[in-house]
Amino acid sequence: MAMDVAQTLELLQQKALQDEKLKGQLFATRQSHTPIRDFCDISTKAGLPLYEMDLIEYGESSYAAIRRSTNGGGENSPLLNYEDDAYEMFLSALAQREAAEGSSR
Repeated sequence: MAMDVAQTLELLQQKALQDEKLKGQLFATRQSHTPIRDFCDISTKAGLPLYEMDLIEYGESSYAAIRRSTNGGGENSPLLNYEDDAYEMFLSALAQREAAEGSSR
């Protein structure tokens, strides 16, 4: 059974928190000319297949669901910066979890 993107990202985050090299590779994609492609390649090589369009669609679908749930999803819904960017949301969450785990040690 194939995993959905949310499951893949959660498992990738768990793996990255346990593997410094993997975590470093993921963060390094921010400096790449093709960050999402490289991010997906790293995930796939880590045993968690992830494709660019699936990641992009996941971010946009998640954002659309948030917008629909805010004030009925009308034009007056607040603009949520980066909420449609699953790649950036993943790296931000990974950095926060890394900081939280580092401070609890």
